[in-house]
Amino acid sequence: MISARGVRIEVAGRPLLDGMNFDILPGEFVAVLGSNGVGKTTLLRAMNGRHGPSAGTLALDGRAIADLDGTTRARSMAFMTSDDAPIDNLTAREVVATGRYPFHRWWQWNATREDEAAIDGALQAVGMRELGERAFETLSSGERQRIWLALGLAQEAPYLLLDEPTSHLDVRFSHEILGLLREQARAGKAIVCAIHDINDAAAFADRMLLLGDRRIVAWDTPERVLTADNLHLAYGIPMETVRTSTGSIRVFA
Repeated sequence: MISARGVRIEVAGRPLLDGMNFDILPGEFVAVLGSNGVGKTTLLRAMNGRHGPSAGTLALDGRAIADLDGTTRARSMAFMTSDDAPIDNLTAREVVATGRYPFHRWWQWNATREDEAAIDGALQAVGMRELGERAFETLSSGERQRIWLALGLAQEAPYLLLDEPTSHLDVRFSHEILGLLREQARAGKAIVCAIHDINDAAAFADRMLLLGDRRIVAWDTPERVLTADNLHLAYGIPMETVRTSTGSIRVFA
């Protein structure tokens, strides 16, 4: 599991998050929520070893993430964000193929049958197999978002960390992607996903990590996290939680 004990995360010498304690288990979908700038992306980067905590410990299966080498981290955790780097002169399939790099030595790159199967399966899962030979820069924002997700799936890591994977998608594709992530959790992966839309998070997540005022406001099931008091603390505006006739939770500002 991914565990945090007394974690403090600073940016430019100032605390962004403090007193972080949680355990994320295999087989669950965790949504990370909070207002813009609260530290959702930075927390995901810290969990992936890209932004070390200034205090406390972040651990993966009992080992401090800061002590893991890059290859071990890459085989254990896939971190997906569309803000990492511009992609030029690569096809969509070639972008997804980079998810297989942790399984090869730096001087070796001859795709194996396992690589090809993983790439094909990832493209198929996000509905992009027919566009695999398109130049990445010619894809729409939504199509690029799905390619980033396919890259993470091709990496076949047991922990999948995603920063706003539905930010450029319409409602249908957003729900398709979140449904796919839900299936990955059912298959045993740990999914940790920063999500902007509270109602989407409520529909798909097993548990929620709600951030606000440099701390965890709530860490529990959607039913326990999405209370009017918690939401006001996190977002600073009044919100109302309603349970629909189908049993789902909806939040209204």
